[in-house]
Amino acid sequence: MYAIIKTGGKQYRVQENDEFRVEKLDAQVGDKVVFDEVVAVGGDELVVGTPFVEGYAVEAEVLEQGKADKVIIYKYKAKKDYRRKNGHRQPYTLVKVTGIGAGKKAAKKESAAKAEAPAAEAPKASASMKKDELLAIAKKMGIEVAAKATKADILAAIEAN
Repeated sequence: MYAIIKTGGKQYRVQENDEFRVEKLDAQVGDKVVFDEVVAVGGDELVVGTPFVEGYAVEAEVLEQGKADKVIIYKYKAKKDYRRKNGHRQPYTLVKVTGIGAGKKAAKKESAAKAEAPAAEAPKASASMKKDELLAIAKKMGIEVAAKATKADILAAIEAN
């Protein structure tokens, strides 16, 4: 099984136990990182996301924080006595893929859906609330209200349900 992930403005094709360099991540050596921007997952069948595949993530372990080899930038203009020499070492993070599969996003969505079910009954509407707040409560309860409805109309619709 392989996955194509997006991180640091680039895309990488990874498999389990692959080691690869990514743009510097804010993590310590030995930390676990989760790449939840999975563009595609392949294996028996290819699953392509729009833009990302829902419910999939790639887990990896940070092996090293380092800098790449120096790149020399030399600017020169003929006959003008102009020369500039500069160097750059790009920082990177070396990671090793430990797993590809259902990610934390899917678990968060399931727990959020469970938490929202009882919360739909919880909001209490009162006449002292603003029209925006009443519209939000009506939307949570699944009540459709006209855009030009008055505050009293929205309150009556909420109390009717």
